[in-house]
Amino acid sequence: MQKLLSLLLGCLCSVSSLSAQGYQISVTLRNMQSGTLYLGHYMGKTTYVMDSAQINAQGTAVLKGTETLPGGIYLIVLPGKQQYFEMLLDKQQRFAIQADPADLSGATFTGSPDNTLFSDYNTFIRDNTRDLQAKSAAARTPQDSAAIRPLSEAFGKKLNEYRADVITRNPTSLLASLFKAMKEPKVQPIPIGPDGKPDSTYPYRYYKAHYWDEFNLADGRLVRTPILEARLERYFKQLVAPLPDSIIVEADQILAKTKKDKESFKFTLWWLTHTYETSPVMGMDAVFVHLVEKYYVTGEAFWITPDYKEKIISRAYTIAPNLIGQQAAPLELKDTAARNISLYGIKSKYTVVVFWDPTCGHCITEVPKLDSAWKASWKNKGVTMLGVRTDGTQEEWIKFIRDHNMSGWIHAWDPGYTTNYRKTYDVYATPVVYLLDERKKILAKRLGVTQLDEFLQREESGLNRK
Repeated sequence: MQKLLSLLLGCLCSVSSLSAQGYQISVTLRNMQSGTLYLGHYMGKTTYVMDSAQINAQGTAVLKGTETLPGGIYLIVLPGKQQYFEMLLDKQQRFAIQADPADLSGATFTGSPDNTLFSDYNTFIRDNTRDLQAKSAAARTPQDSAAIRPLSEAFGKKLNEYRADVITRNPTSLLASLFKAMKEPKVQPIPIGPDGKPDSTYPYRYYKAHYWDEFNLADGRLVRTPILEARLERYFKQLVAPLPDSIIVEADQILAKTKKDKESFKFTLWWLTHTYETSPVMGMDAVFVHLVEKYYVTGEAFWITPDYKEKIISRAYTIAPNLIGQQAAPLELKDTAARNISLYGIKSKYTVVVFWDPTCGHCITEVPKLDSAWKASWKNKGVTMLGVRTDGTQEEWIKFIRDHNMSGWIHAWDPGYTTNYRKTYDVYATPVVYLLDERKKILAKRLGVTQLDEFLQREESGLNRK
């Protein structure tokens, strides 16, 4: 799937033509007469180089193109790619910069009101934190740290006032949008509940409900900054309940708010797709399948190529039959003596299905551990072990079973591959483990021995059903 995601990210990074004006950024660097200067940009928290120009004998390089660039935070990267400074790019894309490589924070801009605002802000930060940084560096004791706290709080207040002033005076500027996007909800005093006690859940509920209040999800300029991705990551990992159904509802609501801007919608859908297709948390593939069915199958992901669309839909349809809560696909197999074995013919409270290969290095380590756990504990909980050979010869398979004394399992294989288990159980590497209930509904999958043991303990105590 990594190649698929790379293809999609490549689509996201492509620059569409916004107007015929184009961009032209003249950069003059002190005491530098040669080398390659680069223009980069953010895409979420990742940075990409998109253009370059040679520095002439006067220390000037001109970065230019015929297409106007999407707004966002861009990077001027010096030769060697070890030094860079940030700048804002929005409607005005023809301007000049002068900078000293010895102090890039002092870069000056001509003809760019956005970067004049940005430079003034950086100067404010630098001037107002000099004393605070010095005292912080010199702090050695708890008393020193306590003495710094009032200074830090005073600076925080001044910083918020500065940002609020920029928002008031320049409400449509990119810098104002950045400042609003970084705002944190200010939680109101905790109310007293009907029982006369403070409502302990109120801060969380209030913070979550107002998390996006100041963030304009329809502002595509925020895609080319680190802020949007960071906010999405925090929201879905810390504030949304880690349950597929809850995540799906929240994802649809967020995407609905981004649809007014193509760049914002494209990036947010990509981030959600990537996050939940690659999530290590069991069951999150249901979110991935939902996103593909709702946005890719229907054509709402308008920017992707037909080839990529076919691949991502195929991937989702492979996962869909074996989501948590689904009925497991039938398995009609043969045991080591060529007798018929049917998954649905196994009468057991639980069935652990293990797809494995006696020649697979990871299987050689993990399968005996599964056997030990079953004999030590799971067997007494009503677990039946069904091992399905996916590769290796008949001799290697039987020898492994005997050498590791894996008696008590149902050992089987599909000689003619009539059950298509690689697709219906998404077996693209081994071992792959599924836990089924007595009706063969999928309770858990792709868990290690320790995780599966903990899951079974919770299942037996009823915790997984609450």
